[in-house]
Order: sequence, then structure tokens, then C-alpha cells
Amino acid sequence: MTTSILIATVVSALLFLGYGWLVLFSGGMRSEFERFGLPHLRRTTGALEVLGGLGLLAGLLSPAFLMVASGGLALLMLLGVITRIRVRDPLLDIVPAAALMVLNGSILVVAAGSIGGR
Repeated sequence: MTTSILIATVVSALLFLGYGWLVLFSGGMRSEFERFGLPHLRRTTGALEVLGGLGLLAGLLSPAFLMVASGGLALLMLLGVITRIRVRDPLLDIVPAAALMVLNGSILVVAAGSIGGR
């Protein structure tokens, strides 16, 4: 694993651990999910973000874990981008989810290459 992918993985993991915690326990995120029309998915989303962050950290030891976690988080962020577009959020509000989608998609590609290259 290259240094840049290691750093990207740790940064993404920390962001998802923190953001997932906020989704689970912040009143502000509760109102955001209501605004999205998805209050029933808030806890599931927060749990998936926390588990994904932990999966990224486990992926530092196992490329298979890294593939599952980064792929799942990239998909979750794709759904987040779609949701934000659907509620007509401004572009600046969409950029973080899009950036994390691209970042985790890139991690997935590198992890898949490391398994395929063995």
C-alpha cells in the first residue's frame, strides 16, 4: 500500500467515524434527514458510516476488508449525492459527499488491484 493510499484511507476512516457519530447522535442531523424525507434511514446511515470507517481501518491489514468498506462507502456517498440533488441542495453542499465518493472509489480500485496483482 502506497503512502498516499494509506493516508487517504486513514483520513476517510476518521471522517466517516466522526460523521457517522454525528448522524447517530446529533439533533442537527436528525433535522437534515427529515428535510431529505428519510428520517427512517438516519440510524442505518450513521451505523453504516461508523462500520465503514472501522472497515477502512481493518482494511489496513486486509485488502479484502478495504475493498468491501471502500466500495460500500462509495455507494453510500453516491446515494448521498443523489439525495442532495433530489432536494435541490446547492453545489457546495453536494461537494463533500461527492469528494468522499471519489476518494473511496479510488481506494477501492487500488485495493482491487492489490488483490488482483497477487
